[in-house]
Amino acid sequence: MTILIAYDGSDDAKAAIQFTGRMFPGEHAVVLTVWERLAMTSARASAGLMVTIDQSGAEDEAIGEAMSDLARQGAELAREAGLEATPRCDVDSVAVWSTIVDVADELDASLIVTGTRGLGGVRSLLLGSTSDRVLHHAHRPVLVVPGPRKDA
Repeated sequence: MTILIAYDGSDDAKAAIQFTGRMFPGEHAVVLTVWERLAMTSARASAGLMVTIDQSGAEDEAIGEAMSDLARQGAELAREAGLEATPRCDVDSVAVWSTIVDVADELDASLIVTGTRGLGGVRSLLLGSTSDRVLHHAHRPVLVVPGPRKDA
């Protein structure tokens, strides 16, 4: 069994890892962090207008390395939770949810695990949540784990 866990460093993603470890101890997990190139983020933020941003690529390289570190941290959390975990970091091609579904297909994952809310903020409200899109577009089981309860 291969379990794909979407991980963005949020509390909900950490809760998803913890739950997966309790439910599937000893199973193989790929902890996936998906990130967006700076040019695409800026272009999408400008109301859908595609613009060219003059940059050297150094920004994307730095972001990519930080996201790889985040995936490694997620895999370490998964190992601590009892999973045999490996990190993976991918640049999104269309959208984060689409990349998660594509990687799950590539790995022939038995299960996709995601938290209910990530670090998407306003963009998630505008585009719909990543977990909702994964749930509706994946051709395999999806487990959406609620985050830690925040009492008022």
